[in-house]
Amino acid sequence: MIKKIISLKYNMEFLKYFTNTSWLFLEKALRITVSLFIGVWIARYLGPDQFGLFSYAGSFVGLFTVIATLGLDSIVVREFLKHRIKEDDLIGTTFWLKFIGSILVLLMLTVAINFTSNDKYTNILVFILASGTILQSFNVIDFYFQSKVLSKYVVFSNIVTLIISSFIKIILILNEAPLIAFAWVVLLDTIILSVGLVYFYIKQNSKLFKFNFNIKVAKLLLKDSWPLIFSGMIITLYMKIDQVMIKEMLDTEAVGYYAAAVKITEAWYFIPMIILSSIFPKLLELKEQNYEKYLKKMKNIYALFTWLSLFISIFIVLLSEFIIEFLFGKSFIFASQILDVYILVSIFIIPSVLIGKMLLIENKQKYGLYSVIIGSILNIILNYIFIKNYGVLGAAYATVTARLVSFFIIGIFIKEMRFSLELLYYSLALPYYLVTKRIKLAK
Repeated sequence: MIKKIISLKYNMEFLKYFTNTSWLFLEKALRITVSLFIGVWIARYLGPDQFGLFSYAGSFVGLFTVIATLGLDSIVVREFLKHRIKEDDLIGTTFWLKFIGSILVLLMLTVAINFTSNDKYTNILVFILASGTILQSFNVIDFYFQSKVLSKYVVFSNIVTLIISSFIKIILILNEAPLIAFAWVVLLDTIILSVGLVYFYIKQNSKLFKFNFNIKVAKLLLKDSWPLIFSGMIITLYMKIDQVMIKEMLDTEAVGYYAAAVKITEAWYFIPMIILSSIFPKLLELKEQNYEKYLKKMKNIYALFTWLSLFISIFIVLLSEFIIEFLFGKSFIFASQILDVYILVSIFIIPSVLIGKMLLIENKQKYGLYSVIIGSILNIILNYIFIKNYGVLGAAYATVTARLVSFFIIGIFIKEMRFSLELLYYSLALPYYLVTKRIKLAK
């Protein structure tokens, strides 16, 4: 076993992916640590009501900003790897498609705010946060670096952005700045990151960023991405609608408590996301070369994610009051009750990300769309019922229940999605299999 581990240092392919994953892990670990620290400080400074308003504005914008991506993110990485399209055409076309998507977002927000109870100040916050979607068109450079397993350049850009942003936020807190100032910093983050990505692209390729638009390439990309567009919209609706409904049915203070619980729950999501984004190119290759090995790899990753989610959920439930009071202060202590329930959603969310990748690799995205449609409908209905009867705690019950029920409905009634139940069974049975195997070997 030790010899195998030592031999890996001579495996160039392993070193390539290990280095790339290390860069991603370093950046995400730094980002989550600094962002959690700064985010908690901001929450303490603003208090439940103002923090709730800020979180609501972000969630409301989030309901629409997914349109700006047009479901292209993973599709573009795949196309970079397949080399079917010229890189300049792929980069330029993706950029313009995302730019058009961001303009659509702003237009839709202009209409949507008329159907809310928002005041003028809240709407200003919404449009400041939404403006950053235009600059996110430059994220196509991120996809380019992902396909080349050169994520270190994206890491450099993110770290510089994080340092500048954190420094400014600390100054704002110390000078008792108003809430709107923190919204402007979010927009500034997007500007700095976009500049960094363009800089490293030019440095790596020794050429300027080209803005080619190829209508044939656009049609090809949109043909494959349309299920992901709707899927992304519905997933975002799934994830963000609860905070919007809490604000409309209760108040911004309740949103603040709920947002604190969500922030803690999502704090560790970067770990599985890093693993998947780094090994995604390898999974694509493995699927073409050896389908049996590909399936085995997927089963093992799913089991890892399932048990990791379970153990972290139990740990957080046991320490929820301490975590909330230590990080957010006594004014947020009610959020610990929400956290006890909401943390359970991670048991379904993290493994489902892998299922989404499998559907993408096998070009079966539409079945993922069916799954999120059912889950979103359930979530909205249950949120309305539970919030009405149980207040803000009901939103947590609704989200977890919707995830659980939709998972089994999809697995049972859609033939192409039954593999998700097989993955779950494999994950739950794996400890028993490993223990019994060890007992047999001991005998």
